[in-house]
Amino acid sequence: MNFVLFGAHAMCARRRIIAGFVGLSAVCLLAACSSGEVADAQTPAAATTAARPALTVTVAVPQQEDWPQQLALDGNVTAWQEAVIGTELGQFRITAVHVQVGDRVRQGQLLASLDDVAVRADYEDAQAMVHELDAYADEAKANAQRAQTLREQGFYSPQTSTQFVTGERASLARVSGARARLEAAEWRLARTQIRATDDGVISARNATVGSLTQPGQELFRLIRGGRIEWQAEVPAQLLHRVQVGQAAEVEGPEGAGQSVRGKVRSIAPSVDPRTRNGIVYVDLPANQAASLRAGMYAHGQIELGRAPALSVPAASVLLREGHAHVFVVGGEPARVSLTRVKTGRRLKDRVEILEGLPAEARVVDSGAGFLADGDVVAVAAATAAPRKSSGPDTDRDAQP
Repeated sequence: MNFVLFGAHAMCARRRIIAGFVGLSAVCLLAACSSGEVADAQTPAAATTAARPALTVTVAVPQQEDWPQQLALDGNVTAWQEAVIGTELGQFRITAVHVQVGDRVRQGQLLASLDDVAVRADYEDAQAMVHELDAYADEAKANAQRAQTLREQGFYSPQTSTQFVTGERASLARVSGARARLEAAEWRLARTQIRATDDGVISARNATVGSLTQPGQELFRLIRGGRIEWQAEVPAQLLHRVQVGQAAEVEGPEGAGQSVRGKVRSIAPSVDPRTRNGIVYVDLPANQAASLRAGMYAHGQIELGRAPALSVPAASVLLREGHAHVFVVGGEPARVSLTRVKTGRRLKDRVEILEGLPAEARVVDSGAGFLADGDVVAVAAATAAPRKSSGPDTDRDAQP
């Protein structure tokens, strides 16, 4: 301001000198100088205007709720148990395959058939041999009884009687051997029919019509009962927090809408020395796990309990310079202050605040991404009332 006035006086002095040469009136010059000084002095005052709101926003207050404590984990989805179905017979041709991968089967259901012509012939031959030897055994038994009666009457010597008794025992031994060969032939005949060993789902099929079998060859693989499990990888330092029977939730490939709830069945007694992770086995109900498949790598959570949480809407939390911040509204007119906070658990559309925010603070809900620290705002809606308890458990990203 002093600089402006000094400039105005200097201008007037120059005008007076010029007036002396041209004969202008000193009074007119003084009037002109005075009007210029007044105009220059009014210029800064015109620049002062009232502060205007940068944005109209809605605000919310933190809410105290009872939230579940969850351990977010990843792991493989695998079959609970798999049964390998094959054959003990070698060089038998496969004549028919009755199931495909993905079929649900029952215990004892026929899966494939082998060529049984030669085996059936052996079975029938063994069966005929048993009938023949049974007849000889009956005759030998009758002869032995007759010899015993005649010996008592004095017609046969003891040696002759002993020969008939020995013939009876030999016949019975031959019958036993024939029955054993019949059972072996029956066993081989039964092995030409490949059947399911348990209820479940066919997960692999190697049987091909026309191919020859090999002893011990895998023809089918069966997921027993159709049951699958989630093998969650838990860091060693957190294993002590997991207990058998705790509830778990596994997300399907399409996210939380396809999540499956299960229960911790067992905990591995050892830790992998390479990853330093232990395996927690979570049973998944077969009738609810349609969105999950064995072999998937899935994300999920194990519920460790419940604890209070101070939460704000997720839209209020901004990530700037690698840290979480919220805009706190205060003062008159309403002005925002960028406040750094520490976040924790996430439930539905809300985020837990661990540090940095008073419980009575008002935070910007909508429009936070368009503000800067110190902006004046207009509040468009009333603060939402706090809730006392959380709703049903849904998808959430948990902090240990």
